Amino acid sequence: MKKEILQLLRQNSEQISGEKLSSALGVSRVTIWKHIKGLIAHGYDIAATAKGYQLVNDPDTPFAWEDPDRYERIHYFESVESTMDVARDLARKGCSHLTIVVADLQGEGRGRMRRVWHSDHGGLYFTIVLRLAMPPQHIGRVNFYASSILAEILREDYGVEANVKWPNDILVDGRKLCGMLSELEAEGGMVTFLNIGIGINVNNDPTPLEPKATSLKRLLHRSIMRKELLAAFLDRFEQNLEFAMSEAVIDRWKTYNATLGNFVTVVTHNETIEGRAVDVDSDGALLVEQPDGTIKKMIYGDCFHSPNVN
Repeated sequence: MKKEILQLLRQNSEQISGEKLSSALGVSRVTIWKHIKGLIAHGYDIAATAKGYQLVNDPDTPFAWEDPDRYERIHYFESVESTMDVARDLARKGCSHLTIVVADLQGEGRGRMRRVWHSDHGGLYFTIVLRLAMPPQHIGRVNFYASSILAEILREDYGVEANVKWPNDILVDGRKLCGMLSELEAEGGMVTFLNIGIGINVNNDPTPLEPKATSLKRLLHRSIMRKELLAAFLDRFEQNLEFAMSEAVIDRWKTYNATLGNFVTVVTHNETIEGRAVDVDSDGALLVEQPDGTIKKMIYGDCFHSPNVN
């Protein structure tokens, strides 16, 4: 009902009466008023007079009803420990392909290697549940697909020169704007579900604990509508998922990469490898040329650039 009321209010630049709303939606005027009060409580600025209702302003909150085409698939929370945890629970319970969990705040947001991802007000934090018929070794392609799409949107829609650091961090002028994390469960050699968690610094100010981070607000000197950025990403991401599982996605990712050619340090749970990043293979593994000339294939890990090392 909220999404339908908002659609009607947005279609009318002037006030629309409660009688017209109730007639259009087939409910009582009392029901309309209850939902109007609910929207006001959620931060919508709706003028209510004897002549009717008018939407003056609405909050930049990614409520499910703000995306009617995905209404059944979006799960919005004001605060969670982690959208990845909620998405994992939903996936295990059989939620649909392309379910989205989004939150304003995360109490225990995390990145790779269990590092903390600071998730303050103003950022965009969400996880997508994917059910794709693919072997686990190909999941890197889907991650690369997601990061290349986000880099494209930031460049084309916002004029931000975004690049991707292996495997999926988005950098602008060497500062981190976005991080991605994926988790999967598999059975019989095939992926049961793949969850991709994304955290984007949008209108939040990175804390002093994140000296190498930035945000869209800092870069553009204005606030950005998070719900518009989320919708733009989901539109493009869902458009061609078959391409996400092909080898060609690696070449697309390379057009935005900031890693290849750099001297890097890659840290995993078991080892630390140093050398020059020379290529990425067809499944997204980083090929590192070590000082002795041998090539080390890194399937996962945290990658740190050392551009001053020759």
